[in-house]
Amino acid sequence: MRRRHLIELEDEPWCPSGIRHGITDLLQLFLSVGNYYAPILPRLINALNRSGERDIVDLCSGSGGPWLRLLPHIPETQLRHVRLTDKYPNPAAARHVVADSNGRITVENESVDATAVENVHGLRTLFTSFHHFRPETAHAILADALAKRASIAVFEFTERSVFAIALFCLAPLAVLLLAPFARPFRWSRMFLTYIVPILPFAASFDGVVSCLRTYTPAELRKMVGDLGPNNYVWEIGQDRSWRSPVPITYLVGYPPSSAKPAA
Repeated sequence: MRRRHLIELEDEPWCPSGIRHGITDLLQLFLSVGNYYAPILPRLINALNRSGERDIVDLCSGSGGPWLRLLPHIPETQLRHVRLTDKYPNPAAARHVVADSNGRITVENESVDATAVENVHGLRTLFTSFHHFRPETAHAILADALAKRASIAVFEFTERSVFAIALFCLAPLAVLLLAPFARPFRWSRMFLTYIVPILPFAASFDGVVSCLRTYTPAELRKMVGDLGPNNYVWEIGQDRSWRSPVPITYLVGYPPSSAKPAA
């Protein structure tokens, strides 16, 4: 199936904040309830150990991503702090993640461009967000990490497959069931779900488009190859688990000079 970079509503500057934040709030709740990123915990911990980093700067964080489910399984001796960043910050949604993290998560309220990260340091992570970028921009994100000798870890809970697309076609039902439980509570989300039902279909549309945009491991390897000689260690592939209905695609890169033996 060929990659298609169709419009994803939450990416567009003209997308109303009620729809954008509604989608990201629901995605955060969905990931939290299912804990779908649990299979990548060993790989994430290994990336921290190999890179020598003890802090994470999370790019394109949306409403907070999977961190509240992941952090309890990562000792503070290995991960001290996660800083949430986004091009379109959602501080109201991120506040509850910060409050529930026992001080291990903070949020950056200013816009952060994933292609030119400044003044924040640590292992860079992107969860369910790398597919948002066209190949040239995705390449620029990796190139920026490379230029600044920063380690980076990309994880995608989407796949360019008929099965994954079919799952996201069921998103309207999930939105109808989960909308009241997403945090923070927003009357706009209730209105856009049950009165004028835009969110159920917007979430399904964006989910299907996310699958069509997702890079395969082969495409990620080519992207890394296009960076030229760089002396980085790159790990690319897919992790499969009973917990996740689709495989988690990953890309991890770090400078060999910072590498430590795996724990």
